Amino acid sequence: MYAIIETGGKQYKVQEGDVVFIEKLTAAEGETVTFDRVLAVSGDNGLTIGAPVVAGATVSAKVEKHGKDKKIIVFKYKAKKNYRRKQGHRQPYTKVVIEKIQG
Repeated sequence: MYAIIETGGKQYKVQEGDVVFIEKLTAAEGETVTFDRVLAVSGDNGLTIGAPVVAGATVSAKVEKHGKDKKIIVFKYKAKKNYRRKQGHRQPYTKVVIEKIQG
């Protein structure tokens, strides 16, 4: 059984027991969060696709930890104009473990 959820402007295909790195949530570590934006659910009775979401379907997950990704370098440059700008960025994330898919 799997589901496709939407959170943080992105879509994720999840199954029970999966570990997923998503955009940072406000929930504390150890809390359980519920995703109600479920776009599709595949189960014993086949695939159910929402329009745009599946009514009554939820995915619950446990927040394991918060963190930051590896640093990326944003470098702006214009040739022959002595223009250089260097900036680093580390995207915050939340690591969640999918516990239950209902739908």
